[in-house]
Amino acid sequence: MGGGAYDLNQRPEPDKVLVDIADYVENYKIESDLAYSTARYMLMDSLASAFIGLRFPECLKLLGPVVPGTVVPNGARVPGTSFVLDPIQAAFNIGTIIRWVDINDTWLAAEWGHPSDNLGAILACADYVSRTRVAEGKAPLTMRDVLTAAIKAHEIQGIFALENSFNRVGIDHVILVKVASTAVATQLLGGTRDDIINALSNAWVDGQAMRTYRHAPNTGSRKSWAAGDATSRAVRLAMLVLKGEMGYPSVLTAPKWGFYDVLFKGNQFKFQRPFGSYVMENVLFKISYPAEFHAQTAVECAMALHSQVKDKIDQIERIELTTHESAIRIISKSGPLYNYADRDHCLQYMVAVPLIFGRLIAEDYEDKVAADPRIDALRDKMVVTEDTQWSKDYHDPEKRSIANAVQVFFKDGSSTERVAVEYPIGHRRRRADGLPLLEAKFADAVATRFPARQVKALSAVLSDQARLEAMPVQEFMAMLVI
Repeated sequence: MGGGAYDLNQRPEPDKVLVDIADYVENYKIESDLAYSTARYMLMDSLASAFIGLRFPECLKLLGPVVPGTVVPNGARVPGTSFVLDPIQAAFNIGTIIRWVDINDTWLAAEWGHPSDNLGAILACADYVSRTRVAEGKAPLTMRDVLTAAIKAHEIQGIFALENSFNRVGIDHVILVKVASTAVATQLLGGTRDDIINALSNAWVDGQAMRTYRHAPNTGSRKSWAAGDATSRAVRLAMLVLKGEMGYPSVLTAPKWGFYDVLFKGNQFKFQRPFGSYVMENVLFKISYPAEFHAQTAVECAMALHSQVKDKIDQIERIELTTHESAIRIISKSGPLYNYADRDHCLQYMVAVPLIFGRLIAEDYEDKVAADPRIDALRDKMVVTEDTQWSKDYHDPEKRSIANAVQVFFKDGSSTERVAVEYPIGHRRRRADGLPLLEAKFADAVATRFPARQVKALSAVLSDQARLEAMPVQEFMAMLVI
């Protein structure tokens, strides 16, 4: 053997993580009725979020084909619009409208994220495949297939998030949207187990999005379309692999050049539990308020105190916010807030508005409301502290609390009671409280986008598990066209 430095050019077997995901997507049978019923509510909730997003011109400007006037045979529909797009651009559109107002479902652990973001890829691919199959005289996919793909995408994203913090190395959580979407999109498009492995390797090898656009002083609107971008990239990678494009088997573990060494400080992924249906069964629904999820219970506390403080805003001396470490790290901020995206990721802003107005709606992040000088005056009076037990409970798999407390002190020495809420309404522990509100959220949102007859038909389908699951995808998506 000759001397000198060299790399051993022996093609390895695929990394175990890639294989485990592919085997799960290809072979695992979901047996949980709870997972499927929760997935139906997740679909309802995500469509509601999308229809709310469509109210905002800054969202609408991003939608449609890349080149105006493009016609796509058997293209995928974008809910709440008349767009028919190629599945890559449709995934961007769908993912963007679902995510725009930060009110779709949530998963919180070592990493955070919104697993229903994956519907961008799932609905786009399923509609495109179904319409193409029908045109060829073949059977389409059903909505049961969509719900199955959603359960698996939720599981992939959520199980990674339990023990692996991408934010601590500066990578945005949409990396997990791209990975999960790539896996299920490849399968929906007809890919094999090997295709899924190859597509996944390409997803990991991408240069990953940084969290710059989520944090001061650069918080901006990209955080509202980052998930759409991730789902569209997933579909693109899946379609490339289905044309025969190769994969990179040791993309994670390759010394020096692999993901672990380049982007994860040499650490390997850790997994708390195997892939099943745990994440869908335990996902958090953001029902009550369009607020970053770490602040949901803080908003609930502020709403409870509104009646006691609304006539005494100018008499407030200080406001004590008690929270958990993740909320402090992500959304606690002082100083100027420059835009909508800045405000809906500011704990203090999301407490001040309900204290003053007794509400928190998406429009409250717009410039018109933010100009009220009382909001920043209250923010300046807020003191944020960590409850270390709540920080532990946040990561406890038996609790997964998202706790906050608010107490208001007045200049005359009096104070309100300290209001604490550990579990938001969308938490599994409060499902009985939350599901009727989720249905109301959908009813309100769909009525802003569709005529009454269409609203009635959509509501009937989404309220009937068996009917929804049996429906061909292209028929369901046709119901969402305006």
